[in-house]
Amino acid sequence: MLQFFAKYKFFGVFLLILSTIIIYVFYRILEPKRVLPVYAPNDVSMELVDSTVQHVKKYHTIADFELLNQNGELVTQDSYKDKIYVADFFFTTCRTICPVMTNHMVEIQEKLKEDREVLLLSHSVTPEIDTVAQLKQYALEKGVDDSKWNLVTGDKKEIYDLARKSYLAAKDIPYSEYDLVHTENFVLVDKQRRIRGFYDGTDPEAIEQLLDDIKVLRQEQ
Repeated sequence: MLQFFAKYKFFGVFLLILSTIIIYVFYRILEPKRVLPVYAPNDVSMELVDSTVQHVKKYHTIADFELLNQNGELVTQDSYKDKIYVADFFFTTCRTICPVMTNHMVEIQEKLKEDREVLLLSHSVTPEIDTVAQLKQYALEKGVDDSKWNLVTGDKKEIYDLARKSYLAAKDIPYSEYDLVHTENFVLVDKQRRIRGFYDGTDPEAIEQLLDDIKVLRQEQ
């Protein structure tokens, strides 16, 4: 009996390995492919959405825009055409959450520096303070890669509308028509200008999730 098992030991091991491979292949084929959700204003807390778009349940996209970056160059939606990008709202004189958010953006920039399909976009919510010169100084201090990451300033109403009506990433302040409180949210935008995720820009674990979701989105697109 022992001689019988010894004789077919190699064959048994071969069958075991083959069976394991077949089971793995079938599992990979049948495993549901992870797809990121597409967000609309109706999916987000109403305090982050302008009343004019709160009813929108689908087909929401980022509006056209014209802003200036840290080099005084015009940045528009065409600057991000056919790109995946991460957007946020900040201001250079912020001493609370902004430095942490910026450091995490720097981390994302470094981890994706060779990936030309993914860009970054940071909007100043105090454009009257954050001039082109101010943004340039800030960019140099933080090590911003101009080919990867735009820090933008411009018309305050346009930035306000982008935050509230497009990116869904800022709260209203009742005492002024064009004041807002930006959130810590990083917003993941796909090549069709649709929102695919929100992430706490102050949370290292959320940043790791964002990087993982970018991989998922790249496979999808």
